[in-house]
Amino acid sequence: MNIRDLEYFVALAEFRHFRKAADACNVSQPTLSGQIRKLEDELGVMLLERTSRKVLFTQAGMMLVEQTKEILHNIQILKEMASRQGGDMSGPMHIGLIPTIAPYLLPHVITMLHDVYPQLELFLHEAQTATIVDQLENGKLDCAIVAKVKETTPFIELPLFDEPMLLAVPSDNELAKESCVKLSDLQGHKFLMLEDGHCLREHAMGYCFQAGINEDKQFKATSLETLRSMISAGRGITLFPELAAPDERVRDRICYIPCVDPVPMRSIALIYRPGSPLRSRYETIAKIIREHMPKVFMEKDKLLKSNNQ
Repeated sequence: MNIRDLEYFVALAEFRHFRKAADACNVSQPTLSGQIRKLEDELGVMLLERTSRKVLFTQAGMMLVEQTKEILHNIQILKEMASRQGGDMSGPMHIGLIPTIAPYLLPHVITMLHDVYPQLELFLHEAQTATIVDQLENGKLDCAIVAKVKETTPFIELPLFDEPMLLAVPSDNELAKESCVKLSDLQGHKFLMLEDGHCLREHAMGYCFQAGINEDKQFKATSLETLRSMISAGRGITLFPELAAPDERVRDRICYIPCVDPVPMRSIALIYRPGSPLRSRYETIAKIIREHMPKVFMEKDKLLKSNNQ
């Protein structure tokens, strides 16, 4: 029995599908299936029912899944403790980021982190919040940078910054003439939204619900760039994170307008597992980002004002 066999077993429990579990573990399906059989032989119990087309776990298999997760979690802690012996800011670190943050935040911080801590090996993984939470719980990620939602509350949350959301409208829309817009004045409008699974959708929908704004249910975007294309084509309006907006008020037939009463915001945080021995490492990275981001927003505001003069 080895650690990889346990990882295969947990992956199969997560995906309930041999091919998907094999893909997640970067092995072939026959390899994963063979290792599961080997694990059964070593344990002396049947873990799976093989009379069904579906992946069904026996009672013994279900009981061992949670225990196996706990074992892998403890192994991850052991690795973190060993990594810490080489220095708090050295060695590998796997960071998860959600798609509405990763491409817009990383250009501002990744080079800085490499320059300040060249011995720190950063591995970046982009995924939606639900996947990041699962991977963080299972030890596949060390920490993550996310927008805070209820799913992140079981973890330690280190605040990084609050990010305003701007109103994005076609440049020929009547709203483009306004210097700022009250959310309450948008009552009756229909907003384009991201598909389910994006936490930005949850944040935007919360503000829209309060203001009496409806969602255009005929379309749901898979990414911010798809939303941008739809707005540029005159198909609707939406709320856009400020980091993802350009430095100009108008670009590519889209006008980005500040909102007031209230200012829509989302809170960005670095999260990690309670009890992780690498806490000081995460706190150091969070401190660097937290101190740097006000300069980024100040520079964006400065450029936006100069481009509008």
